[in-house]
Amino acid sequence: MYAFAKMHVKECFVSAPGKAILHGEHAVVHGKVALAVSLNLRTYLWLKATSSGKVCVNLPNIDTFLCWDLSELKRLIPDSSATLEETKLLDTELVRRLREFVGVTNGSLDNRSMATLAFLYLYLSLFRSGDLPSLTISVWSELPTGAGLGSSAAFSVCLAAALLSASGAISTPLQEWDNTARWCQEDMELINSRAFQGEMIIHGNPSGVDNAVGTWGGVLRFLSGKIIPLSRVPLLRILLTNTKVPRSTKVLVAGVKDKINKFPSIMNPVLDSIEAISCSCEKILSEMTSQPITGEHYNLLEELIDINQHHLNVIGVGHPVLDKLCLVTLARGLHSKLTGAGGGGCAITLLRPETDTSIVQSTIQDLKDCGFDCWETSIGGPGVQQHSALSVKEEVLENLRNY
Repeated sequence: MYAFAKMHVKECFVSAPGKAILHGEHAVVHGKVALAVSLNLRTYLWLKATSSGKVCVNLPNIDTFLCWDLSELKRLIPDSSATLEETKLLDTELVRRLREFVGVTNGSLDNRSMATLAFLYLYLSLFRSGDLPSLTISVWSELPTGAGLGSSAAFSVCLAAALLSASGAISTPLQEWDNTARWCQEDMELINSRAFQGEMIIHGNPSGVDNAVGTWGGVLRFLSGKIIPLSRVPLLRILLTNTKVPRSTKVLVAGVKDKINKFPSIMNPVLDSIEAISCSCEKILSEMTSQPITGEHYNLLEELIDINQHHLNVIGVGHPVLDKLCLVTLARGLHSKLTGAGGGGCAITLLRPETDTSIVQSTIQDLKDCGFDCWETSIGGPGVQQHSALSVKEEVLENLRNY
């Protein structure tokens, strides 16, 4: 029987946000500035120590419920003395063994396999030096999968935070009088590093933007692989719309590159202009935290959204459904742009503070009538957090504890 000795927490709740690109998508691939923002649609994880001699994972969003005996997982750990400091890169032998164990040896992975591999890798790499603890994790998300909204990164960040806390590698920041708490900078860097490993398992060669947004939240400036969180940002209300039109990021990125090669004197100035939009937006957001917010701030943000959407059409990543979405929201006086790869996918619509609830609800209904999914949410909120059970939304608790 396994005791609680190896577990530094007996129970914890953590959450991490999804992400959207505010400005700079596609241009960022060509060395330009992009702004990534946290979405107030979150993934929640509940970790509970048990004495069952098993490790169980419940992922109701993707209908995945798995249990393993500790003895069979222990056999997967390579004979290696690697320490936490030595594991910044993936342990390729552990990855190979896990892929074989899960039954995936080549080709692309489905959601179930990717989530399982990411969990098992982080669990085994963090607890490899001692007896494996018996535990159950349940994960439930408000984020749709496969929509370019950072759902896999939010999952990886939650896993990293919970398992690092359980292993004692980072502190548990929540005090008994707190509803929510965040980790110190050093611990957050470790969470981000481990979450990036989860993203590598899932995506192969990720940029690191999604897990960084999930870890730090707010707005992040991304340029040539360097990620800088903006120190203070306003919380902005938005509509997030999923057109549900599938797209291939790889094909869209290749199409933009082809246009640049054909028409460099036309396309390069467009990319420069997209970067200037990102930088102008960054300046406005900074002003909104250092002085009273005015209607003019929102006027400027709306103009930048419109200009960038036109630019994205110019570089070839628009789509008729996105044009329709922009016209539907503009009819209600609201301004929208695609977010992410384009070619369908998702869009964001800025809501001004004074926008009437009836306008918001009418717009959501208009978009749903087009066959889209739509949420009212916000951008710029906190990154990974630990929660008290009392502070977790009732709907979330019900979804986590029912399995």
